[in-house]
Amino acid sequence: MMLLAVFVVLLVGCSKDELSTSDNETKENDRDGGKTVTETDEVVKENENVFPLTGIGTDETVDNRIISVMINNHSAARPQSGLSEADIVFEILAEGMITRLLAFYQSELPDVVGPVRSAREYYFELANGYNALYVYHGAAGFVNDMIKSRGINYLDGATYDNDGNLFKRESFRKAPHNSYLLLDAAYDVASGKGYETKVSHEPMEFLTDEDVQNLSGDAAEHVKIVYSNNPSWIVEYSYDETNGNYFRSSDGERTVELTSEDPVKIENIFIVETHHEVIDDVGRRAIDFETGGNGYLIQNGQAQEVQWENRDGRIVPVKDGQTVGFVPGKTWINVVPTNPGMQQSVTFSN
Repeated sequence: MMLLAVFVVLLVGCSKDELSTSDNETKENDRDGGKTVTETDEVVKENENVFPLTGIGTDETVDNRIISVMINNHSAARPQSGLSEADIVFEILAEGMITRLLAFYQSELPDVVGPVRSAREYYFELANGYNALYVYHGAAGFVNDMIKSRGINYLDGATYDNDGNLFKRESFRKAPHNSYLLLDAAYDVASGKGYETKVSHEPMEFLTDEDVQNLSGDAAEHVKIVYSNNPSWIVEYSYDETNGNYFRSSDGERTVELTSEDPVKIENIFIVETHHEVIDDVGRRAIDFETGGNGYLIQNGQAQEVQWENRDGRIVPVKDGQTVGFVPGKTWINVVPTNPGMQQSVTFSN
């Protein structure tokens, strides 16, 4: 009888312990919508998709075609509109020592972009390599002929000049520095011409968070690119360590948006050295974007020497035969001539 009594007491105690544990779990379930939470649980939500030119995750459907726009970079055209929202911007010499910009839009679509300028062969070939719609305003007759004969999907502002739908002229600037693209209309107009506007773009190569933390190279908190001794054609980048990106300046003035004065912020600066050749008495150039060559990739306050290659139409950094990833975010690609070359025209400092 005594043994039986001890057994009953033990049985009741165990039942109370089990009930207590069950109650605690029920409370945890109630606090977390029916899921038991422990200290080691980690809820990680990954985005379904990624923007192909920035590597930024999103839950939105990403199937809008890239739009590339020829943007005026003359001192009389600054500050421009829409540069802060471009995923990738190429800065390349046009005539003389004046650079012109080719901006790619896909993850963000600003209302207004510009001022928009005329076409050149190496710009529309770059746009075509990224399977982008090519938007420009005017061109020499032989350039327009090349665009049409090579099957480039294009929108020419000369056709829609100041129509109020796709392009408008602003009174606060003088031509040719006053033509602006109304980007919202671009897909409808392109669709009307029979061009595809829904496209699945292959993402570029991007670094993981761990890769970014482990980046190494020469100190490059300040980057200077001299296209000409004229201050208007000296480009500078300054590193913001707090946010891990760069601010851009031309002629000693920070590159900002025209209306908001928001600065352009850049995660990757990719400097590409290649052969330039003047081909006519107007000063138009031919620029080699096929052969490959030397380059610098500047990220996270550091610069590393790389090679550049044209892989399936895209200009990418390469090291030891392998593509080097970009930091997720915005990228500016500055193209410099082999003569005088990067050793003379590009400098880094703290």
